[in-house]
Amino acid sequence: MQKIMNMMVNSCKKTTELIDKQLFTSLTAKEKMQLQVHKTMCKTCSAYEHQSKIIDSIIGKWFTGSSKVNVKLPEDKKIKIIEEIKKA
Repeated sequence: MQKIMNMMVNSCKKTTELIDKQLFTSLTAKEKMQLQVHKTMCKTCSAYEHQSKIIDSIIGKWFTGSSKVNVKLPEDKKIKIIEEIKKA
């Protein structure tokens, strides 16, 4: 039973990686379960997820032009950033 719990309960570092990863790609069923289990026990990681979604939304508005601040990033740079995030 302890071995199963160790597989399902991640560290905060791994959990924040999963939180960031889910913004750009789908999580596996195991990753989703690990994320949910950890967040039920850790208010800090739940808060991180909430803040991360807010920041992502704000940054997304910059790139779509729906903000007063308009940042234009070349498409090749966007692709490179997404590829680097997926590697992590």
